[in-house]
Amino acid sequence: MASADRVKVLLPMPVGSGYDYRIPAGMAVSPGDFVRVPLGPRSMTGVVWGKADGAVPDDRLKSIVARHDAPPLSAAHRRFVDWIAAYTVTAPGSVLRMVMPVPEALDPPAPSTGYRLADSVPPAPGTGPRITPQRRRVIDALAGEEPVAAGRLRAQADVSAAVLAGMAKAGLIEAAPVAVGADWPAPQPARPGIRLSADQRAAVRALGPAVGGGYAAFLLDGVTGSGKTEVYFEAIAEALRQSRQSIVLLPEIALTAQWLARFEQRFGTAPAPWHSDLTRAQRRRIWRAAATGAARVVVGARSALMLPMPALGLIVVDEEHDQSFKQEDGVIYHARDMAVVRATLEKAAVVLASATPALESVANVERGRYTRLVLPERHGGAPLPAAELLDLRQEGPPRGRWLADRLVHAMAETLAAGEQALLYLNRRGYAPLTLCRGCGLRLECPQCAAWLVEHRLAGRLECHHCGHTRPLPRQCPECSAEDSFVPCGPGVERLAEEVAGLLPDARVLVATSDTVRGPAAAAALVRDVRDGAVDLLIGTQILAKGHHFPKLTLVGVVDADLGLAGGDLRAAERTWQMLNQVAGRAGRAARPGRVILQSWRPDHPVLQAITAGDRDGFIAAEKAARERYGMPPYGRLAAIVVSGRQAGAVRQAAAARGRGAPAQDGLQVLGPTPAPLALLRGHFRHRLLVKAARSVNLQDYIRRWLSRTPQPGGIRIKVDIDPYSFS
Repeated sequence: MASADRVKVLLPMPVGSGYDYRIPAGMAVSPGDFVRVPLGPRSMTGVVWGKADGAVPDDRLKSIVARHDAPPLSAAHRRFVDWIAAYTVTAPGSVLRMVMPVPEALDPPAPSTGYRLADSVPPAPGTGPRITPQRRRVIDALAGEEPVAAGRLRAQADVSAAVLAGMAKAGLIEAAPVAVGADWPAPQPARPGIRLSADQRAAVRALGPAVGGGYAAFLLDGVTGSGKTEVYFEAIAEALRQSRQSIVLLPEIALTAQWLARFEQRFGTAPAPWHSDLTRAQRRRIWRAAATGAARVVVGARSALMLPMPALGLIVVDEEHDQSFKQEDGVIYHARDMAVVRATLEKAAVVLASATPALESVANVERGRYTRLVLPERHGGAPLPAAELLDLRQEGPPRGRWLADRLVHAMAETLAAGEQALLYLNRRGYAPLTLCRGCGLRLECPQCAAWLVEHRLAGRLECHHCGHTRPLPRQCPECSAEDSFVPCGPGVERLAEEVAGLLPDARVLVATSDTVRGPAAAAALVRDVRDGAVDLLIGTQILAKGHHFPKLTLVGVVDADLGLAGGDLRAAERTWQMLNQVAGRAGRAARPGRVILQSWRPDHPVLQAITAGDRDGFIAAEKAARERYGMPPYGRLAAIVVSGRQAGAVRQAAAARGRGAPAQDGLQVLGPTPAPLALLRGHFRHRLLVKAARSVNLQDYIRRWLSRTPQPGGIRIKVDIDPYSFS
């Protein structure tokens, strides 16, 4: 059979690189088309990837069943899938599965019902049916020629469904089908934005010509409160003027509330959201709108980067330094880095924005790969907050407390002045450890090598790695002592309990991923703080970035050195970033800010750099240390994690992998050793680390290595290129 009659179809599966299928008579397909094909006893949807290999005999070749009525996946997007697969040492089908997470979106939904003006609309007031103010708003909203979907019409005219039904009955409007995507609101780039500073205008002048001019990469480096969002809003406006699409990636759903309000104020309508809190129906609609080009701007978590966008002109990664952009399960990739790759393939502009850029991004500026745009001052002239260290060795809190007197006094003064304060501690729950005071038993997760964390408000113990929960036992299972379990160390709930005793009149809100679930909860939090219903925020890292609370003038960090323990390569950099970010919540408007860092290690270089405001000195020292030891971004790392249900089998498989590692210049294999989390979700884990020079083709080495040693049954191998987590 001629090769023109067969094609390769890539399926969203973690095996193979595509299968050959016959094109049935009368069907026309092209690369990128979504098609349904048989696979064994079932059928699956995949994408026509290109020419067939021709290895399957004609009598075994199966035919494509159907072609979906969906926009094809562009050549650039298919190259993006292949690029991610090659870089992460993953099957291309696993990457494709992220591109098409809502298979039902591949078929167009039925046209929705809308309304248009009927011919009988009275030409002047006082004639025909009575025209109330509500009905007049509906008539004005239908002034165009195209029908408007019922839901959108109700929102635009601010009327109920009963009003529309009454107008239809009176013959003022009539039902009409609305084309799919026609009701998607279009952002208006001509709406005026806020008045920009000179530095912001300079950044906009650099970004504007880059949108639509081919690939260009920028690091938008501005201090907290400098107005980075308004700068890239102008780049989005330019993309809209050119009928190009934009993707904006945010690290936390909790950040979207204020961001969406600012976007709507600038562009007159909300963008299309993309995150895990959406319903299946919402995901279907938004995926389809992105793929057809109806959704001009999509904002979301890292997975939004995978959406098909036929006219992509701009990608923005806000808070580009944030670790949550690294996906740790399934296909292990970093959305910041893959955003740059996609922009390259799509010939689009990419903007990485941060007040505390990742060292990788700083290095790419130095290598000439990114253009750095600097916003050195806060918008409106507000000064950066003064940071001061509180040495817990000298002025520690009284026994049984976690807040030092100086911090408590500062909180009381702040609240008395009618201002707001924030206490930051990156520990959810009430206490990180619960033990028996009779025998010392520590309550552990049965599925992970981790302690169970007490969540007193929810009345349970919880593992923050696998989600296992259980009630706090009345009796110790080891020594049978009754009511002997005591909490050790503070979590945010315990801080709230302490504050209630010290400042009983303070209105306190605890904000963590347990209490702020989804955009609606985040919007409620922002509204309460903005409206002055909250005096004191106590929270984890979801409060550390992106929020703008004008009355918040004091930030207290309870354990400023918490992230510096352990052997994490990026511990110092991550702590420096987090402390800068949370400090940046203070004094963002007219009132000056103050930051107090409680620490047992006040002489640590990270904390000294924070209080001295010596960003350049910290970055220079961190760069020098990484370069000296050949660590990223001046060297390369890859982790190989061997896991399984049987501890002995995992240990043997990891040892066999280590023995099978090929020797190669410029490369060193370390391990295997038990992973820091040696048991995770019921799987025992051993880890090997590959350290290589930048000139080494690390992916090629790993493929050769893994192919040399057979994989025993029941053993999983996870490859993590450029690891961020060392757990």
